[in-house]
Amino acid sequence: MKPITRILIALSSLSMIATYYVPLWQIQLWAPQYPEGLNMKIWHNHLGGAFDIINGLNHYIGMRLIKDEMFPEFAYIGILIGIYIALGLITSISGKINLLKAFVVTGVLYGVAALYDFYRWGYDYGHNLDPHAAIQVPGMSYQPPVIGYKNLLNFTAYSGPDIGGWIIIAASIVATFLLVYELLIDRKRKKAELHMTGKIALVVLASTFISSCSAQGPSPIQFGKDECTHCKMTLTDQKFGAEIITTTNKVYKYDDVNCLVNYLKAYPDVEKKVKTIYIVDYSNAGNFIPVTEALLLYSEEIRSPMGSAIAAFSTIQDRDAIQNQLSLSETLTWEKVKTSY
Repeated sequence: MKPITRILIALSSLSMIATYYVPLWQIQLWAPQYPEGLNMKIWHNHLGGAFDIINGLNHYIGMRLIKDEMFPEFAYIGILIGIYIALGLITSISGKINLLKAFVVTGVLYGVAALYDFYRWGYDYGHNLDPHAAIQVPGMSYQPPVIGYKNLLNFTAYSGPDIGGWIIIAASIVATFLLVYELLIDRKRKKAELHMTGKIALVVLASTFISSCSAQGPSPIQFGKDECTHCKMTLTDQKFGAEIITTTNKVYKYDDVNCLVNYLKAYPDVEKKVKTIYIVDYSNAGNFIPVTEALLLYSEEIRSPMGSAIAAFSTIQDRDAIQNQLSLSETLTWEKVKTSY
């Protein structure tokens, strides 16, 4: 939560300490003979005000005496207020929005429970009348309003929060507004994080794509389908073949080393763009070797597709194994091969 939220929650909670020293609720009665009104105060643990005078009037219509014993709630209202204050202070200290939600929900539950309890008491008090009362009006009940004004015979009754009640209501309203404020801030933050996550994902995806492009290896030759870029013959012999990959990742395929060399001589603009040259491993049909790592062997007895008579090997053992089978052969470097055609 924002610091301002935590401060306001703390102040709101501490302000409710005052409810132990001021009345929470009030009931007022006005009549022609009492133009100044009769005011009964309900504190967290006792009654106050003119309830003795009200009892004297209510006696004539059969209503029971109003006294502290009628309200068992006086035993725990103060405790409930203390719990509410403590919850607010814990919320402020922790800064957790879930506790703020609990604080707001607790305030709402307290308010609903208090109004229902007051309605239940008022119904019982206004309907269960003494059948031997001096004044009886058939069908008449004297239930006080839960909140607001109501006419009872020649009296006008008002019921509503007193100072303590307004303090609790104000603290609850402040907490509710702060919860809405924090939820809006949190929603905005999550939206920004989601937007940033999308950007990061896009950057990672782009980086991966660029990396994969830059790390591109040889393109497999489809023997029987691919065509030599230079001589236009179909590549069929899996012991021979070569490939050029340019800096723009364009691929040129050849059926023999001499086709590759002659093509580069014919197209110097392609030679300028050469990034990698691969050559097929004679002993591992279809597999490529970077030409700079290849061990090249020349012999008239080597039958390559276009007569270069050159085979490439990835290991000395493979090269020597073939060379031992030949009556006459010569090892070559790539530089030597490039100048041989």
